[in-house]
Formats: sequence, C-alpha cells, structure tokens
Amino acid sequence: MELATTDQGAAKAFYSSLFGWTAHDAPIGAEQFYTMLKLDGREAAACYTMMADERSMGIPPHWNLYIAVENADASAARAAELGGQVLAPPFDVMDAGRMAVIRDPGGAIFHIWQANRHGGIRAASVPGAFCWADLNTGDAAAAGAFYSALFGWTIAPGENDPSGYLHISNGKTMIGGIPSAGQRDPNAPPHWMLYFQVADCDASAAKAGELGGRALMPPLTLEGVGRFAVIADPQGAAFSLFTPAPRG
Repeated sequence: MELATTDQGAAKAFYSSLFGWTAHDAPIGAEQFYTMLKLDGREAAACYTMMADERSMGIPPHWNLYIAVENADASAARAAELGGQVLAPPFDVMDAGRMAVIRDPGGAIFHIWQANRHGGIRAASVPGAFCWADLNTGDAAAAGAFYSALFGWTIAPGENDPSGYLHISNGKTMIGGIPSAGQRDPNAPPHWMLYFQVADCDASAAKAGELGGRALMPPLTLEGVGRFAVIADPQGAAFSLFTPAPRG
C-alpha cells in the first residue's frame, strides 16, 4: 500500500501519529527519499513525494493499491487482452521487484507487483494495518468479469445480503468488495478505496481531524460488519478507517 503525496514529511507525521507507524527513509535520488512505514517492525505501507509530471497532469495525492502476481509481464499483457490499459509497462524496481500500472476497463487504477527482494506488506488486519479494499466502479458486472479473469478472484453477493454489495475472495480469503450503485458516490471517479483497521473508529476519526485531516464521511455502522469512516489526510489523499464488529 503506497501513498503518493505532495508533502512526504507531513504525511509521515500524520500517519505515524494516527496508526503508530514508524518511518524508514531510503534515498532514491538527489534529495529524494522513499519511505517504508512499519507497524511494530513489520512493513505496513510506503510513501513517496509525487513527481512534477504527476502534478502537472492534475493527479491529486492518493493511495496506490498493489496486487501481487507471479509474473508482471504476463499479467500486464493479460490485463490488456481483457480491456484494461497498461499505463506503465512492466519495469524493475531495482532488486525489490517488478511492477506495472494498470487502468481497468471502468477507469480504476491499480498496480501489479512481482516480488523479488521485497514481498510487500507484512502487517495486515490488525489495528494500524490494511484490512480491506473496495472497488468503486460504475459497472460492477464488467469489473467482476475483468478481475476474475485476471486474478482468479471470486466475486459474488454475500449470504443473506440484499444490499447488492459484492464480496471479492482470493481463494478462501475475503479481501475486498464492490459497492452497489446505491452505496457509492456517482460523482466520484472509479477508484480503489483502502481500509485500515483501528481499535475505535470514532476515536481514530476524531484524532485524524485533530491532526489536520477531515472526514469525508463521518463514522457509520454497518450492522453485523463494523463501523467505518472515510478520511482525507491533510494533503487530500482519501482512505477509510474500519473497526470490525465484535464476534460471537
């Protein structure tokens, strides 16, 4: 999970205070750093300062979703066959891995990652770490067909769930979903929304506000699921907070 931001220092301070991350900078050029963000010593996310060409295209600060693949070249080629657009053809990131940037047929952008030295996040589904991803798109059926064919995911309605929300499963593991038309903002462009688990959604949303963020959607309860909120960090990148409902 990678944050593209306009103020790397401020972003490190915000997320470190909100999630308890520690920042580890690695030089990548003249006065440039790539930051690994760790939770209790385990990789939880990363961030970098957006390049001038990204800003000139009007791209706002945002979170990037990376999806692991066995072969980046083969997956990028398959994405194109399925109607996606390869925005950045596969390239090596030093000895860390090989990646590509893809736009799905509906317009949502994601990255694929073929690991070498760096396998990705090691902290997940605990307070302070990534736990879920929603694909917000105007054509859920087309998106489901694309991602199922590309990654082998199963995309289907939940049991006893009449809302129209589709659950995404990678094998036996549920990893995300596709909100129905009534659950998404029709004015928002297609995108992947990342969720970070917290112990108390309301407290974390309040703290995000104290740190300079703002609530795009205040905390809301989904019965039997949990409580979540949508937050914009001080630079404008959007993400969600999630506290699961107690089990049993």
